[in-house]
Amino acid sequence: MRWIFRLIGLVVVIAAVFVGALFFLPGERVATIAADQITKATGRKVTLSGETRISLYPVLGVATGTVEVANADWSDAGPMLQADSLKIGVKPAALFGGDIRITGLEAVDPVIRLERAADGRVNWELGVEGVAPSGQATDSAAPATSERLALTLDRALVTGARLIYTDHAAGTVEELRDLDLDLRWPEYDGTADFEASFSRGGGPVSVTGRLDQVGRFIDGAVTAVAATVEAAGGRVAFDGRAGTQPQVQGRLDLDLADTGAFLGALGMAGVTLPEGLGQSLKGGADVTLTDAMNLSVRGLNLQVGGNSLTGAADVNLSGDVPRVNAQIAAGALDLSRLAGADSTGEAAGGSGGGGGAQGWSTEPIDASALALANGEMAFSADSIDLGDLKLGRTRTLMTLDQSRAVFALREVRGYDGLVTGDFVVNNRAGLSVGGTLRAEGLDMERFLTDAAGITRFSTKAGGTLNFLGAGNSVDAIMKSLSGDGRFETGRGVISGIDLDRLMRAGDVTGGTTIFDAMNASFTMDKGNLFNDDLVMRLPLIRAEGKGRIGLGARDIDYLFTPVLLEGETSQGLAIPVRIRGPWENPRIVPDLEKAIDMNLKEERKKAEERLEREVQKRLNITPEEGQSLEDAAKDKLEDRAKRELRKLFE
Repeated sequence: MRWIFRLIGLVVVIAAVFVGALFFLPGERVATIAADQITKATGRKVTLSGETRISLYPVLGVATGTVEVANADWSDAGPMLQADSLKIGVKPAALFGGDIRITGLEAVDPVIRLERAADGRVNWELGVEGVAPSGQATDSAAPATSERLALTLDRALVTGARLIYTDHAAGTVEELRDLDLDLRWPEYDGTADFEASFSRGGGPVSVTGRLDQVGRFIDGAVTAVAATVEAAGGRVAFDGRAGTQPQVQGRLDLDLADTGAFLGALGMAGVTLPEGLGQSLKGGADVTLTDAMNLSVRGLNLQVGGNSLTGAADVNLSGDVPRVNAQIAAGALDLSRLAGADSTGEAAGGSGGGGGAQGWSTEPIDASALALANGEMAFSADSIDLGDLKLGRTRTLMTLDQSRAVFALREVRGYDGLVTGDFVVNNRAGLSVGGTLRAEGLDMERFLTDAAGITRFSTKAGGTLNFLGAGNSVDAIMKSLSGDGRFETGRGVISGIDLDRLMRAGDVTGGTTIFDAMNASFTMDKGNLFNDDLVMRLPLIRAEGKGRIGLGARDIDYLFTPVLLEGETSQGLAIPVRIRGPWENPRIVPDLEKAIDMNLKEERKKAEERLEREVQKRLNITPEEGQSLEDAAKDKLEDRAKRELRKLFE
């Protein structure tokens, strides 16, 4: 803000020089003398081209042709200020009273170039000779007979301006186009009301507001200010106090129906925020910004796309990216659309968020927001809807560092259980997720139904999981999962098969199996889970299992082998069951070949031994040591064939 008023001060000085010569010189000489005097006063060469016209009625003033004010000597960007024309109106009575009261100031199609050098120098610091920062003539710069020079501005109009800001240290260039300004500043130390509009390529932006005690603000004091910024997508309003250091304190209110469109209008195009996490914002907070670029946010209350957030934050804005320390609390948090499914759990776009029959979601995951800041955030929510998964009370501490977020899960309630551990989302070189989780007391029927569409398994379970996956979609991540873990359960039910009826009567027509406990360990590789030590205990049955579960392909190929117990120790009939097919509808059938091999192994061996003895007896064969019966029989037949052939030639 300060440089705006310095530029206005420069233009006012130009106006003062013009009106001072108004009654003493012909119009054709006004431009030359005015340019020389302004150059001397500001230290910047001023060039006035074209005809200078003097108006006596209906408004006393002058109109110039092209105006140029030279840039700082270290800049090669061209004039700091140039305009096609400049019109200045004054009050006649003010000329005789020693004060200059400007009734109108209009600049047409100006181009303003603001620059910050690599060493921190700025080109808008101008020395205005004879005018103190407060607007008063300084004793050292003005003649002893000089009277007080009080500059005021009833109205200033700027139309069609271009403002170009170049930061040589950061290597950035920003530009505002179609800048219009309507400023009313009737008293130097009074209130200025302003209306402005501009474009940065994303649609028009309008700014309206007021600034109290303008003279003190220019001097560096903190004064009252109110401003409202409106653009496509919504509005932002501030009411409080501010200074040029910068220093800000007051209330900030937001009403953004489309945050991305609003940021795009301000020149931050391409920012895509997920629904439920900033795509729309409404609310406000009390903010304080110090000259060290430390931002304090208190009393935060936001409606974020249907989600309610409260909290506080401290943000350091002096670095390349903000560093945040925040505490955020939410009520019932709905992130179902972020997970690729709507609030009913159906897949967005028909690709399946997780539990549907069509597979995992292939929608790209935009994790670019991880690069917007660094820092720590303590977060709590009463519940979280992730589309497929439904969580209860959640408390976590997120540490964000260079696009890598680590969530320390202090408490995650869900499915009647508790999950703790660490969860990592890393977007430094492509998106990956991983972590170490511990769970206890999970209702597996509800959890597996939501997570994978598996409805046949009901029990309480606990265990550990170490995992890592990479990819830009849920589908890609699930197909890349690696890691290991273990789980154990209490009493439970498997639907679709009655092992006791199967073992005793050979009935495979369905039913349920009630078991006392189950435990297993597993490994994961390329989206497949492998297990070979599953043990399930039933009252009169012991079951073991091994096989593959396709986490990425959403299928299963598993051999489950129940063994009927005769008493407590002896083993009876074993009937392996093959579970194969998609998660949504796997086939569960007995593996008869495996059953015969397991249950008739001893009988088969005895039959084979009896057959061998009969062959030896009939062929009169005695195998040598280390020789099989088959090889001995071949040798016997070969010898007999040779003897018969010799008889043909004798």
